[in-house]
Amino acid sequence: MIEDLDIHLVQSRQWGEFKQQMGTRAVTVGEIQFTKHKIPFLPFYVGYAPKVNFIKQKFTWQELKDAAANEQCLFIRFDVPNVLKSSIRKESAAQTVSEVEKRCTRSPRSTFTKYNVLLDISPPEEKIIANFTSKTRYNSRLASKRGVTVKLENNETGLKIFNELHKITAKRQHFLPHSEEYYTKVFNTLYADNMANILVAYFEDKAQATWMLLNYKDTIYYPYGGSVTENRSLMASNLMAWEAIKLGKRLGCRMFDMWGATNKRDHPYWGFTKFKLGYGGELFEYIDSYDFVVNPLYYLFNLTYGAFWKLQDMRRKV
Repeated sequence: MIEDLDIHLVQSRQWGEFKQQMGTRAVTVGEIQFTKHKIPFLPFYVGYAPKVNFIKQKFTWQELKDAAANEQCLFIRFDVPNVLKSSIRKESAAQTVSEVEKRCTRSPRSTFTKYNVLLDISPPEEKIIANFTSKTRYNSRLASKRGVTVKLENNETGLKIFNELHKITAKRQHFLPHSEEYYTKVFNTLYADNMANILVAYFEDKAQATWMLLNYKDTIYYPYGGSVTENRSLMASNLMAWEAIKLGKRLGCRMFDMWGATNKRDHPYWGFTKFKLGYGGELFEYIDSYDFVVNPLYYLFNLTYGAFWKLQDMRRKV
């Protein structure tokens, strides 16, 4: 049973190094890391600190304030902290979150999703399989019977396949992908510290699906993937997920973080969520995002920024 979480991958030193390679300054204060993002037309920045675990990462509010001011940040955004709502039933966790609420204001928007599917992969493989839904178990076996194989491709071939299939998927599912440089650098930076792997599912020597999996401390993450548009009946992604679980176990991980989900059945992401839940994971909700205000200009920025996003939302609905 998952009751609390460790320090998240995007708070790791290696992730900070990757961000710096992409030209984004990463700043460390105590055990917290934030990146600097320029505000257009102003000589100020936003400090972005996603997935901070306030319970396990030590820092002082004064040091954070001083660092943000030195970096000309109007505020630090704690985007979807890596603290589950269910964990604040514990007195110590509740006190920590209460302190955050006193020091910060609720963020108007979040980048990470507030919901996620987390799977405990510490039990034996037989027990994990037994917790699959019957459809997921059937589809995973069907893919294997039809001749789908999954291989580790931690090489140039794997990166090439990943970038090609990820682009195809982005076009099919109407989302804006990062650049090839982004995925190449995140893989190479983390792979140097044994924190990245690429899995590719093949059928008759043709790539059908690919996942880039990242690992840090006790958790394996599935942030990026892609698949071809045809041959959906091969169920390659179902077998891929099972191979990802086995890879996580080999790496000594106890948890599989599937990176994001929704709690609404009428949401476009419900299909992804249902797929992930099929492996026996649970749908969890994180605590709210918070902004640590350093400069009063934050409130003017928030007003302008909020109007921008309302306009964007209206355009999507037209």
